Amino acid sequence: CIRDSINAEYMGTCTCILIIVDVLKPLTHKLIIERELEGYGIRLNQSPPNISIKIKEKGGFGMSTTCSLTHVDREIVKGVMAEYRMLNADVCFKEDATVDQLVDAIEANRVYMPGVYVMNKIDQITIEELDIINRIPHNCPISAKDEWNLDGLLDCIWDHLDLLRIYTKPKGNIPDYNEPVILANNNVTGGPTVEQFCNKLHRQLIKSFKHAWVWGSSVKHNPQKVGKDHVLRDEDIVQIVKKV
Repeated sequence: CIRDSINAEYMGTCTCILIIVDVLKPLTHKLIIERELEGYGIRLNQSPPNISIKIKEKGGFGMSTTCSLTHVDREIVKGVMAEYRMLNADVCFKEDATVDQLVDAIEANRVYMPGVYVMNKIDQITIEELDIINRIPHNCPISAKDEWNLDGLLDCIWDHLDLLRIYTKPKGNIPDYNEPVILANNNVTGGPTVEQFCNKLHRQLIKSFKHAWVWGSSVKHNPQKVGKDHVLRDEDIVQIVKKV
């Protein structure tokens, strides 16, 4: 039973979900699993709705938008807010959200995480059928029996985790390409900062931080002197300079 196999407590602590699907029945199994996950408040391959809700003591209901809305209008939003007894609140839509997304924003307890649909048993289908399967978003076809495309699955997982590799460079030495510092990509700020990089190395490092030299795609010149707020990109090389 799919429902019995889902542990909501542990599901909320993972960073990526791999859903093993029989390639002979991909859409049927995909829809069933998605429905079960949504029942537990898990949203696969989605971003939190860009809706701000501000509760106030009085003043009634207020609504504003920064874009045109095609799924909801003022009366629908007011009705949903009334069902949650939020009669005094200001709601601001910053995207063309649906009613379900509004409910998610109100509940504020949803878990958003990436998911990969692992299409197993591709050894039992034709190339033409595989081309059709590849149209399904976030999928990775494999054959566990024949060990086909397992390296491709690893690459797919890495892409969905949205992680960055940052290399350290001690002064006077070459960069350490064997053990990169792994940082999560922050889509809000555009990426992890030098300060987050320092905290990953050691919590006290930022206290003695003076500046950093960075080589890579995040800078215009190689190397370039940057501060703690500089945003890093994948495979940047960082050398930390401490205060004397």
